[in-house]
Amino acid sequence: MSVEQIYTGCLAEAAYFVHSNGEAAVIDPLRETTPYITRAADYDVKIKYIFLTHFHADFVSGHVDLAKKTGATIVYGPSAKAEFDFHEGTDGEKFKIGDITLELMHTPGHTMESISLVYINEEGKKECVFTGDALFIGDVGRPDLAVKSDLTQADLAGHLFDSLRNKLMKLPDDIIIYPNHGAGSACGKNMSEETFDTLGHQKEVNYALRADMTKEEFIKEVLTGLVTPPQYFPKNAGKNKGVNKPYSEILASGLVAHEPTEFKKLMENTDGIIVLDTRHEQIFKDAFVPNSYNFNIDDNFAPWVGAVIENIEAPILFIADEGREEEVVTRLSRVGYDNTIGYLKGGIEAWKEAGFETDSIISITPNELKVKMMANINIVDVRKASEFYSERIDAENVVNRPLDFINSNINEYDKNEEYYMHCVGGYRSMIAASILKSKGIKNVIDIKGGFNAIKEAGVRVTEYVCPTTML
Repeated sequence: MSVEQIYTGCLAEAAYFVHSNGEAAVIDPLRETTPYITRAADYDVKIKYIFLTHFHADFVSGHVDLAKKTGATIVYGPSAKAEFDFHEGTDGEKFKIGDITLELMHTPGHTMESISLVYINEEGKKECVFTGDALFIGDVGRPDLAVKSDLTQADLAGHLFDSLRNKLMKLPDDIIIYPNHGAGSACGKNMSEETFDTLGHQKEVNYALRADMTKEEFIKEVLTGLVTPPQYFPKNAGKNKGVNKPYSEILASGLVAHEPTEFKKLMENTDGIIVLDTRHEQIFKDAFVPNSYNFNIDDNFAPWVGAVIENIEAPILFIADEGREEEVVTRLSRVGYDNTIGYLKGGIEAWKEAGFETDSIISITPNELKVKMMANINIVDVRKASEFYSERIDAENVVNRPLDFINSNINEYDKNEEYYMHCVGGYRSMIAASILKSKGIKNVIDIKGGFNAIKEAGVRVTEYVCPTTML
């Protein structure tokens, strides 16, 4: 079987490259086109089709760009509407790729245009199925991202139940399921770390595929525990319906190296400018460009930028470790932040050598926190509500203000108060601290190592049963 899963861990996203006898298809490509064009050259095949299983919300696809470069036909499912040329596939339609066939299966529910693609080999055997966001390993796609005035979450969940029972679950038990996402994606709530499985095994372990489940039970269970999707999701879905800036142009503008003086001028004179510092949080804290936000490139960088930075069209300057500038621009573009306008040449050392001031954030150890807790200090837990309600520091002045909602909860901070910030390991708390400091909340202290280190240090914690609405 000539199928390659191209998995991008930071987005928990799987694209697929399928090829046979001189022809190929790409399924759910990311923004950059090079990985697919390179594979086509390596296999000596021509990309014939680009399939999108639905209008993605958690990343911006490069399908239009890829189609222009390869001459491939873009294929969406029934009822799809977009601003570019594409083939609107029909339920049961077959697409030949060399000696194999991809059969389109309309599987609405996550969105109404959602499709799955059944891989049929040259002998007619159904070997695998690309399920998009209809069916994950251990879960199903959330049915609340395409709600319209005439279509409720429950309506979509009902469509998803029918798609699973009447179509996907009728495929052979030994067929391999290849989903679009894995654990860590916000497109579902209970995804497995595994990125593929057989349908037969999923029928045994996936809660949503229980044979005795009624439609009403399915709808209730699928909708229970859904949290508000990240604010960039609808923006990405909108971008995927349009024609976006080519990836090559994004790179060209994003990889401009600015001397410190020019960087400072751009910061001061560009409306709506955002400065991102992508270094490790424990390096960032010691010296950074004032008013910059810290998003460490080595973690879930792009999803957290998308969750927190509300203006997706904002011009962005950035600071990066040498040699990682293209990675920063690429990962931002994957979630629709296309307007990077360059980086600080020479990094923070060049900034200091130019005589410009730096800012810093105090970071204390959990043992130091224990001493501080002898007084009545303000502790802010920026983890998700589900994390906070399952286990937290046992102290009077502990509050939960999730990083996801920092833009709406920032008014809960008093500029005259001092706040001790933590998350689970230190990544999110430094993002929060850097944003708060840029907004005038100057007295923020980070707790190094987060909740994991706090527990190890013997700080008293308390456990709660997590409300289902917080899952």
